[in-house]
Amino acid sequence: MSRSAEAQAAAAAGSAAAADAADAAALDDAWGHIPHIRGASTALGSFTRRRIERVITLAVGLGSLVLGTQAFVAALGPSEELDGWHLPLMLIVFVPLALMLLACAVGRLVALAAGVFAIAYPIALMLWPLATAGTVADPASQPWIWYLVNIATVAGVLAFPVHLQIVWTVFVPVLYGVVRLIQGGFARDFWVTVLLDVSFALILGGMLLMLGWMFRSVAAGVDAARGRAVESFAAAAAADAAEQERVAVAALMHDSVLAALIAAERAQSPRQRALAAGMAQEALTRLANTERGAEEGSDAATDAAAIADGIEHTAEELGVPLTVERSIPPKVEGIPGRVARALVLAAAQAVANAVQHADGAGLTVSVQGGVAPVRVRIEIADTGGGFVLEDVPEDRLGIRASVIARVAAVGGTTRIRSNADGTHVLLSWREVDS
Repeated sequence: MSRSAEAQAAAAAGSAAAADAADAAALDDAWGHIPHIRGASTALGSFTRRRIERVITLAVGLGSLVLGTQAFVAALGPSEELDGWHLPLMLIVFVPLALMLLACAVGRLVALAAGVFAIAYPIALMLWPLATAGTVADPASQPWIWYLVNIATVAGVLAFPVHLQIVWTVFVPVLYGVVRLIQGGFARDFWVTVLLDVSFALILGGMLLMLGWMFRSVAAGVDAARGRAVESFAAAAAADAAEQERVAVAALMHDSVLAALIAAERAQSPRQRALAAGMAQEALTRLANTERGAEEGSDAATDAAAIADGIEHTAEELGVPLTVERSIPPKVEGIPGRVARALVLAAAQAVANAVQHADGAGLTVSVQGGVAPVRVRIEIADTGGGFVLEDVPEDRLGIRASVIARVAAVGGTTRIRSNADGTHVLLSWREVDS
């Protein structure tokens, strides 16, 4: 054999090896992006508990508004505090109370605002003997700070865990009683009034605590029962769907996979191996196109303009009329039909995702073509809120199977960039040098 013949044979072998490597890489990439089906998770939130919490918050806010208004009106009248104490005590108590009422109204930061008031009120109580030192108190009437005792106990119900709620329901009324006795010098006339006041506050605080605990327990039980029911239904639905999917995929894939395996087993020459790889790619394309039906059309070569037309037509079928921006030379032909279909379907899926998850905000689609080698580039962009690809559940096939795996199955690539400013999907394919 001459040196020129040997060189030609070596070049042919090298080209065949490169083609085999490209085919293998495309197949591995496609299989790697098709997720393994697993049982759907039923991560259920506390549906009923959240609504019960909102009802409790509104009820507490309304009751606190009434009592707080009563206390505020009483505080504007004659006071028992010494000069210089009245305004600071009012600020210590009524500013956190106003924040708590605002949080209850809007339903945000309720626990934090309630916790601030629940702590600020006992501080004001502890300062009360200093603020009233030397004054003469009337045992038959309550000071303005009395009207806020049960607001402080119910604020603990909103802010604290159960064990601390119990402590707070007892601690605040008892602290008020001790403070009033200190103010009255532990005189006999104060004992009866203070004991009645403390008893009333303990009974009302205990009722509020029990009601909150009961409603929350019922809501937790409802959520638990709902979670078990949904989990049971999801398991049954997943089993039924898996069986239907197994039958459908088996019927679809049997012939093409069997033919690809037989061809791969019998392949001896580079041409036969390339043919086997092409059959395997076709099988993967059929797998990615399962939801589109069996009609895949001709595999005759087409051009980038036809891809742009196909995207517009497919998007219109989805109810999304759009105009594809084109940057295509006059003669960009030689794109295999299966490649064109995969790119059109993948682009249509990306458009559907943009409409579904971003309301089509700022949606644009552009197609660019090139020659030598033949190549096509499709860009789909929107200005929605974006997403994190790693956070998408593996059983959601819109991105991984219908876009990434579909393009990879025909030897193309997919790049997705998404952030708070929007999502940009780039689909590209280029002819492999022979």
